[in-house]
Amino acid sequence: MTTSSTRSRPASNLPLIANFDSAHLTIGAGVAIFHLATSHVVVCYHSKEKYWFLPKGRRDAGEDSATGAEREGFEESGYRNRLLPIPLRHRQPQAHNSNDTVSPFAVEPVWTQLLPVTRSTQYMLFWYIAETLPPDIEQSLSQKSTQANGAYMTPPPYPATMTLAERIVLNKKLDPVRHENTGVNEDEALYESYLLSVDEAQQKLSGTIMADVVRTGWEAIQTRMAMEESSKSA
Repeated sequence: MTTSSTRSRPASNLPLIANFDSAHLTIGAGVAIFHLATSHVVVCYHSKEKYWFLPKGRRDAGEDSATGAEREGFEESGYRNRLLPIPLRHRQPQAHNSNDTVSPFAVEPVWTQLLPVTRSTQYMLFWYIAETLPPDIEQSLSQKSTQANGAYMTPPPYPATMTLAERIVLNKKLDPVRHENTGVNEDEALYESYLLSVDEAQQKLSGTIMADVVRTGWEAIQTRMAMEESSKSA
């Protein structure tokens, strides 16, 4: 059992007012990718600069941040992934006049960072929680990517009616596929990626907000599993 719950959560900064035109703002997204069947998470390592990190990067023009997070997760780590709905406190409203049942789980950033790029340009980075893909979807997307000369294929969303227990059965504790040479530049060619325990990942990422991205994601996954188990036995 992870001891992550005993560690203090970083505090959010106070609200601020700032204005950035399109020429001075970069928007990016990153992911903590969990392999639910083995309670591990994907962490990357820069083999030249010698530091650990979660995969992240700039979203493409016209791409939404959630899709960009999944794509960057794949390109930098080699693991296909999809965002995972989790129980999460957030301030986003439900869709107006929606007939859909309101889910207790959401796909929203668990942290947002504002980081300087240069003295005059700003980086806004959204951190999401994701999971590795089931074997059948992994195989299907790999085949489609091969047929499309290696183009990135966006995964289908996590099924609204699938519990985490049902999802774990699909893996039968099989390790997820790690694809080689998914980086898109020379620097990303130096990235290595590993499936680490939650505690080890937090230790490698200690001192950064990424450690709490992992902790927040894992605790939310445990909470969701408990909610689903309670609902089943009610």
